Amino acid sequence: MRPLPAEFYARDALEVAYDLIGCTITVGEVSVKITEVEAYRHPGDTANHARFGRTPRNAPMWGPPGHAYIYLCYGLHRMLNLVTGKEGEAEAVLIRAAEPVEGLSLIRERRGGKSGPVLLTGPGKVGAALGLPMAWSGRPLDAEIQVFARSEAPPLVVGPRVGIDYASEADRVAPWRVALAGSAWVSLRKSLRSKEEANTAPVTP
Repeated sequence: MRPLPAEFYARDALEVAYDLIGCTITVGEVSVKITEVEAYRHPGDTANHARFGRTPRNAPMWGPPGHAYIYLCYGLHRMLNLVTGKEGEAEAVLIRAAEPVEGLSLIRERRGGKSGPVLLTGPGKVGAALGLPMAWSGRPLDAEIQVFARSEAPPLVVGPRVGIDYASEADRVAPWRVALAGSAWVSLRKSLRSKEEANTAPVTP
C-alpha cells in the first residue's frame, strides 16, 4: 500500500480534514488511526499560525501540500500538522487525537505507561506517541511519516477548535474541529455535534 499522494492534500484544509478521519499514520513501528483533527485555513483564519505572514517557524505551512508541519507548543509538545491547500496558501490540518493500530507497547512506553484513550487524546500526546523529532518538519508525507487511506468514510462530528482564545469570535466558534463519531479516542466530546446540527445552530466552545 502506498501513502496518500500529494494531490490528496492539495485542497481546502477543511475538506481534507473530513477525509483524514479514519486514515492511518505510520512512523516506524507505530501506526495510529486518526480520530480527531482541526483545520487551519487561509487566508482570513485568525487562528492560523501564518496569519501574520511567513516566518522560519511556519515556513512549511506555505507548501507544497503533502508535507509535515511540526511545531513545539509550550516548549514541550510536538504537534503534527499535515500541510494542505495550494502552495503559498499556508493551510494545514492539526492531528488532535488518534487510536493505536500497531506498536501499542512502544506508544505506552513513550507515554509513561498510560493506557486507554488518555494515550492519544490530545495533539501533544499524538506527537509523543509517534516519537516525532522537530527536524522532520517540512518533510514529505511519504518518508518518515506516512499517511494511508481509510477503507471507508466513517460518521463524523464537528465542533469548535481548542485553545484559540486569541482568534476572532467567528473563528473561535467555527466548527472546524472534526472527529470520529462515537469514538472514545476523541477529546472534549461534549462540544461536538453532527455536521447537520452545526450547520443549523451556533457551536459553543
